[in-house]
Amino acid sequence: MARPRRRESWLPHFILCLGVVVFAFPIYFALIGSTHDAATIATGRMPLLPGGHTLDNYWHALTSGTGFRVSGSPVRTLLLNSLVMALVIAGGKIAISIVSAYAVTFFSFPGRMFFFWMIFVTLMLPVEVRIIPTYKVVSDLGMINTYAGLTVPLIASATATLLFRQVFLTIPDELAEAAKIDGAGALRFFWQMVLPLSRTNIAALFVILFIYGWNQYLWPLLITTSRGMETIVIGIVKMIGTSEAQTDWNLIMATAVLAMLPPVAVVIFMQHWFVKGLIETEK
Repeated sequence: MARPRRRESWLPHFILCLGVVVFAFPIYFALIGSTHDAATIATGRMPLLPGGHTLDNYWHALTSGTGFRVSGSPVRTLLLNSLVMALVIAGGKIAISIVSAYAVTFFSFPGRMFFFWMIFVTLMLPVEVRIIPTYKVVSDLGMINTYAGLTVPLIASATATLLFRQVFLTIPDELAEAAKIDGAGALRFFWQMVLPLSRTNIAALFVILFIYGWNQYLWPLLITTSRGMETIVIGIVKMIGTSEAQTDWNLIMATAVLAMLPPVAVVIFMQHWFVKGLIETEK
């Protein structure tokens, strides 16, 4: 048997390692920067080893969010707002999408495919196209600077509906017929059969939608005018300001590290379900 050439074995690994370094170095730089004081970072010669201001920077960011040059909200408030927004958006999208997909898959009613295609057509309308009328509706309903205003306009998802419909189409018709013969109604079939078979797909979508909600920028920027309702992404942008000379980079880097922790924790905690939900094709 011919042995493979050495280049074919080490080249892919070298490219992967290089990609990891390119991706991970900014994160490492932010982590190290969060352990130094503002004066050290401002010199432009920040060492690549941890400093001695770790606890001070993180405690200052969590409790006040205000430095010598910038004034912001406590990071704990920003994290809470982002967490509520991400959880409600992820949970709401999954709940609405799975029910609508169940209806268009297992029920026969006039206009079923018409409504499905109407849902599908909304994929061609980006958020930026409908953001002005959406803002007008939310403003008229008095939901500015509220959790409802942050989350309700974003909890419908045509993509998740389409994905759940494709999952439900893999469920054998014999299973639905057997449940009907045993006397199971539509609600019981949904709770006892469809949901258990879809749990891995729900987990995979939850991870994607949680990160989607956590990283929202444009909508929270429009809908929040109070510092107490800002999300972590908006808070970081406002902490940076417009001039490097008036920026507490140590505080900003500590905030950036804290902002990465919840989505990373969700991915790590649900990694098994996430991978299984993406590769599972048969029920």
